[in-house]
Amino acid sequence: MDKKTKDLNLIMMYLNGWEEESRIEPGGKVLRAWKGYPFDVINALEKEKMIRQYDKSLIITKEGISRAEGLKHQYLKT
Repeated sequence: MDKKTKDLNLIMMYLNGWEEESRIEPGGKVLRAWKGYPFDVINALEKEKMIRQYDKSLIITKEGISRAEGLKHQYLKT
């Protein structure tokens, strides 16, 4: 899988995600996004521990958020 493909999809997940209460950590927050991305990309990002999959959505992990923020600055110059 092309690294740029994974990077750009992770950025899109991050930018389109929303914050909500964690169901695992009381009082904690998670960044969730819909699974509207290619399954091979989702599976690759999960193997890298950037995301965790659920039925119709996914959660971007702390590592994924950190990487997405760095990639956002790299690709979008923001």
